[in-house]
Amino acid sequence: MKLLHLNIISPESSLFKGDVREVTLPGTLGPFTILPTHAPIISSLEKGVITFETEKGDTQSVEIGGGFVEMSDDNVTVCIC
Repeated sequence: MKLLHLNIISPESSLFKGDVREVTLPGTLGPFTILPTHAPIISSLEKGVITFETEKGDTQSVEIGGGFVEMSDDNVTVCIC
């Protein structure tokens, strides 16, 4: 199974770094999900919850106040505030 590499960072620390099956983000135009082989994207994020499924099948979430996401070559970087 193909996976995404997810990195969630804030100005203070790294909140998550690892491989995931999918990630759902609170985009400013509405929530969206990124899966492996997704087209490259850069998007702004609004206040909400990032939810992701780890490679073991566990679901985790992180509350955010906003930020940005960049995805390219199955690498997802989320900068949050």
